[in-house]
Formats: sequence, structure tokens, C-alpha cells
Amino acid sequence: MGLDLRRLLDIRLYQAFDIDEDGHALAGSDDSGSTQLIEIAPDGGVTPLTALPSACSGRYVPGERAVIVSHDDRGNERHQLSLLRLTPEPVRPAGLDDLEPLVHDPRYMHTLADVVPGRICYLTNRRNGVAFDPVIRDLATGAERVVVVGDYRYDEAALSPDGKWLAVGVSSPVTANAEHVALIDLTAPPGHEQMIEVTAADAPAMNVALVWSPASDALLFSSNNDREFLAVARYDLLAKERTWLVADDTVDLIGWLSPDGRTLLVERNEDGASQLALHEAATGRKLRDFRLPATGNIGGIRLPPPRWAPDSRAIVVSISSPELPGDALLITNPAEPQVRTLTNSARALGEDVPARPELHRIPSFDDQLVPCLVYRSQSADHSGNPLSGNPLSGSAVVVVHGGPEAQARQNFDIVVQALAAAGHTVLVPNVRGSTGYGKRWYSADDKRRRLDSVADLAALHAYLPKLGVDQARAALWGGSYGGYMVLAGLAFQPALWAAGVDIVGIASFVTFLENTSAYRRAYREREYGTLADQRDFLVEASPLTRANDITAPLFIIHGANDPRVPLSEAEQIHAAMTSRGHECELLVYGDEGHGLTKRRNRTDALPKAFAFLARHLSA
Repeated sequence: MGLDLRRLLDIRLYQAFDIDEDGHALAGSDDSGSTQLIEIAPDGGVTPLTALPSACSGRYVPGERAVIVSHDDRGNERHQLSLLRLTPEPVRPAGLDDLEPLVHDPRYMHTLADVVPGRICYLTNRRNGVAFDPVIRDLATGAERVVVVGDYRYDEAALSPDGKWLAVGVSSPVTANAEHVALIDLTAPPGHEQMIEVTAADAPAMNVALVWSPASDALLFSSNNDREFLAVARYDLLAKERTWLVADDTVDLIGWLSPDGRTLLVERNEDGASQLALHEAATGRKLRDFRLPATGNIGGIRLPPPRWAPDSRAIVVSISSPELPGDALLITNPAEPQVRTLTNSARALGEDVPARPELHRIPSFDDQLVPCLVYRSQSADHSGNPLSGNPLSGSAVVVVHGGPEAQARQNFDIVVQALAAAGHTVLVPNVRGSTGYGKRWYSADDKRRRLDSVADLAALHAYLPKLGVDQARAALWGGSYGGYMVLAGLAFQPALWAAGVDIVGIASFVTFLENTSAYRRAYREREYGTLADQRDFLVEASPLTRANDITAPLFIIHGANDPRVPLSEAEQIHAAMTSRGHECELLVYGDEGHGLTKRRNRTDALPKAFAFLARHLSA
């Protein structure tokens, strides 16, 4: 029968959120149309836990049969936190009325950062709408301690086992790509907490996966502070020294420490594919590699991080790959790792073989090489000869990821697979600004270098003949920042592109920064430039400024509740196009935010977008 968009849209995807002391796995399933919580028992039995109006995620409460549920309202990202008790055993999936409210104020965001016995830590912007303060909440009494140490955006937080420290990942309010790790002494009286810097503040760096040693005498985290690539670091509280435990000068490494403090699970990111190994935590010495059931990835912005079981004898991991679209994995017996797939997303593929990526390095205008994954139907002729009978063979679609500080990884993407199955050659680049290729590359598009990343699109277009593609039949597709890249490609390179599909993209950096949520403005001005000091360049780099130069037809998809890129961005570029009789279609979904999270909306929007491309790219 072959893969097509209809079949691909019907694939059920899964991910792993947590594992408890009895071996139950807390997972997410989009079987209902949006990601809801399920529990997988040690014997493989599955219990649906939630049936909420929008997607949700969760964590177990250690020592209790209960789950902290994080949920928002129709994609507005103002997450609220609720408690779902699992005793007695649930007889039906919980709706909103079945949850016990923990932290509810629909005006603000509440991001769950850590869960320890009897307490949680979450990050919220309710003090002033911009800064994110850590809040430590006692689950038994409801008492809260708000930790205010400056007007920072905290990206991560981890409570020490002894309760004396809070480790935080902090974003600089002014410097692009500058993050640092700090400790907050919780033994100080509330309101008098001080921040102790672990890594240099305002230095270009990324820091992730903060976790404490069981004795609370050391903090482990992954960082590229003073390095080009992420490596696993250990900070000794007594000596006040940082050492690198596991490092590589060519790729990013991220590590997760076991609760007993003995073992590190380390991911090696090779061109967007994950390789896993276990290391001795005390020395960093590699103990053993182990194979995933398919080449793919376990991390990135789409998937939750791996979680160790409280007894350190198992790990749950999410994986996405062409062979396994989205599954929860269980890794047992770290001494001799055994990997078991808890879910079966691949069953919908049947005997059909999805497109697998080819790795290319494409020279750009300044001789820099743009990493690019190329996908083609498994039945395609890769010699450059068009397949007879398919009017879309010889066409190309360039799919640009969002972020920009993100990476197109070797995962399963319904859009990419469906485009390849339809006959297009699909290029999925990591243009400058992308992570996964070192600090220099992800910083190469900051502020006034923004249009250098757009120039990478022209380099991709110039490379198309090497892939057997007709350059006159090439389109752009992207979401979020990728949507900006679509609009920028059409506006700044109008002679190159035959069509564009923009999903929740930025049309004007000026109006985007003026109208986005206050917390987003403070965060994104570091990357794009400030309205106060760089307005001239923000106008220059905005596709809306060049809207009259766009000659290619445009298809736009947007969520009405988008808190990041307001709907007005889509509306104004649509108005600019249609006011001069230019072909431009706009689809707006009233129950979506920053993207399409519900299957019914994807099932409505994507066939229309594919038909649009077919009209404009057919031979």
C-alpha cells in the first residue's frame, strides 16, 4: 500500500516521562489525539491516566502512588500543576475535575522543575510576568517558599537531597546564548538568599541536566562553559572546584547521574543521532556502550529527558527514529544493559520502509559547511534520474527547524516522511544558529548576523542539482523560527523559491517583540536584538519589510492562542499578500497555541498544505 500522509497522520506516538520505585513507567500517548498520560505496569499492562482537553506531561511523587500533572489551556503554555492520586486504582482517565489543584493561576506560567519526596520545585513568572522565580512547595501543607534572587529567567532547578541547596540554570537577561549554573543557599532566611556562581555569568554557554550527588556534596551537569561542545562536569561544593568527567572535543555529550551516585548515562550526539554509554560517576571512565533498538535520538526539545528509577536499577528513555516513530524504552540491569521497547509505534508502518536520512555537508557563501539531512522515498532513484509517472519527482522541499537554538535530529517527522513518500526530495538543514555542532555554529546568527542564516538557504538551493532536483521546483517549509526562515527566503530570495509553507512564523521582528508575551520579549531580545538599540536592523531583517518582493505563493498555519509568536504575525503577512492579489492562504485553529498539537487539526491542515505544494511543484 505504501506510506502516505493519511497513514502517517494515524501513527500513535509515545514518550517516557518517569519511572517509580515499583517499576511502573509514566508515559505519554497521543492515541486520543493529543499527548495524555498512561501508566505501563512491570507486566506490560497499560492504564490510561488522563483525558484532558490539551496535551499534558507528568512526574511521579517519590514514595507515593501519585503524579504531578502539568497542563495548559488550548496551547497557551500557561501551565498549571495538579495532583493525580493513583490509589485507589483509577477506573477511568481523569478529566480536569478529577485532578487536585496544586498551583493554579491561569494568568501565569508554572514550569515543573523538580520533584523530591514531599516537595516540588517549580518556576513561575507570577511576580512580574517576566522573571521566573523558583518556588519550593511542601506537598503535605501547601506551604511555599519563593526564592527571589534577581530578575532572572531560570531554565532548570534541582533540590539537593539534604534540602540545603537549590541548583539553578540561569539565562543572562542581556547576552545572547549566555547561561550559567549557580547555587542558592536555602539555609539562609527567606528573602536573604544569595547566589553562588558555579560557572561564569554572562559567558556564552549552555548548561543542562543538573543533578545532585546523593550526599549533596557535588553537583553534576552538562556544559560548554569554556568549551566548544557540551561535556559532563562535576562541581565539588567543599573544594569549590569544577572538573570535567566525560568530554569530547568534537561532539556534544549530556549525562544523567543515577540516584545512588555511581553511574552516569551519557548521550553522544553524532549528527543528531544518539549513542548511549554508561560511565563510572566517580572517575568518568566508560563502563560499556549499548545499542538502541534503532538509529535515532533520545533528546532535543521534542522529548523528555531520561529518568532513572529510584533504586538505580532501571532507566526509562524516549526514542524517535524513522524505524520507531516515537516510543518509550526501558533499560534494565546497568551492569549488562537490556533494552526493551515498552510501546509499539512502528506497528502502523507495517512492512513499509520509511525514508532514512543521508548526511550531507553543503558549502555556503563563506565556505562554511551546512550540515543537512536529506530524505527520499525508499523507491527513489538516487542517481538524479527522475522517477517516471510521479509529477513530484525532481522537486524539493527544504524543511527548516525552529529555535533557532535547536537541532534537526535523526528522528521521525510526519511531515518529512510524508513529503518524501509523495516524491519530493526533502532537505532538513542545520543552518547556522543550530545547536549540536559547537558553540561557534549556534552563535553564528546572533543579532546583526541574522541574515547569514537566510543566506544558507540560498546555498541549499544551489546544491539541489547535485541531488537530481529541478531548482525551479523548490519550496520552503518551517515552523516557529523555521517559519521566519520560510518568509525570509521568499522575501529576500524571491527568484529561488516556488512556494512556501509557514507555520507560526515571525513576519516582523519589530511587531513580534512588541506583541509577544513579556517574558518572551525579554528572552528573545538577547538573540534577535533589542527594540531600543537594534530597531533599524530588526526592520531590515523582517520579511514584512520586503513583502512586496515576494512572488511565490504562500500557505500559513497558526494557532489562535500562540503565546510566543502572536497570531497577528500571520495576519499581517497574509494581509500584505492578499492586498495585492497574491496567492496566500491562512488557516487559524482556535484551540492551538505555538504549533499543531492535536491530531484532528493536523489531519485538517496538513493535507491542505500538501495539496498546495503539489499544485506548485508538479512537473
